[in-house]
Amino acid sequence: MSAPLTSAGLLTVQANYLAGGLDSLGVQLRRPPVARLFIGQHPETVVKTVPYLYTLCAHAQRAAAQAALAAAAGAARRPVDDGELWIEFLHENFWRLLLDWPSALGVEPANAAFIAWRGERQGAERVAATQGLIAGALREMAEKCRVLLVDRTPVPVSEFPALAPERWLAYWLGCAAEAPQPQRPASIAAAYVRRLAEVELAATALAENRPYPVAAAGAEGWGVGQTMCARGVLTHAVHVEEEKVRNYRVWAPTDCHFAAADGLQILLAGQHFADSAAARHALEQAVLALDPCLPYVLELKHA
Repeated sequence: MSAPLTSAGLLTVQANYLAGGLDSLGVQLRRPPVARLFIGQHPETVVKTVPYLYTLCAHAQRAAAQAALAAAAGAARRPVDDGELWIEFLHENFWRLLLDWPSALGVEPANAAFIAWRGERQGAERVAATQGLIAGALREMAEKCRVLLVDRTPVPVSEFPALAPERWLAYWLGCAAEAPQPQRPASIAAAYVRRLAEVELAATALAENRPYPVAAAGAEGWGVGQTMCARGVLTHAVHVEEEKVRNYRVWAPTDCHFAAADGLQILLAGQHFADSAAARHALEQAVLALDPCLPYVLELKHA
């Protein structure tokens, strides 16, 4: 029996354990049609409503919505609270790196350190608290996790994923047959290391008051807004006529990574396992590496 669909949706990952490997990988991503609620609404109503409907990375969701709607109107994009966005980005990443990844690898999570940082993240000492968490608990945890991930190949990361609203606008207008493909990690360890590197980049950006990445493209009622969130690039697209929203789409990183099983297949290619328990463990790590933003279930069968 399948798990019930939640308000965020549900991801089901299926695979067969066959001859020491994983075969017939498949994904089923079910999302409630939340964006339909925006159709017929005034653009400003959409901007106000988005954070309440998309509560995970709510500040990034609002920034992408504002950018898309401004582009559609041919107007200047509204300023964002850069510090608020950097803190949101760091919060999601610290959660994964200090709680979820350790649990997946059999390491004691750093609950106390994470909770302490959460208590200071909105205060005057948030930069110092962030730097202290990275230099202390995160660095210690990363060393433990990387040993267990085995692959210590350097993964150079000097910048965040690039935003490409023009390419998404072409797809939104029907000028491109396929949606732009997301940047996918080459291995589970590479996904983990990239997340560590992006935390360092975000902490530096927060300390130096750098602008948060937001971009947009569009005109004459069609607009695409993009920004970054902890899982990758977030895209909002809108079509407005006579000051009413006629169509609206949201492509979160989860929608791109789990539209098909390609990303999981890359992460698990060529691996062999002693038993089905080891196979399930690897599959769980692969899902975590792509990091869905909604509940998921794994269905592993013996072929």
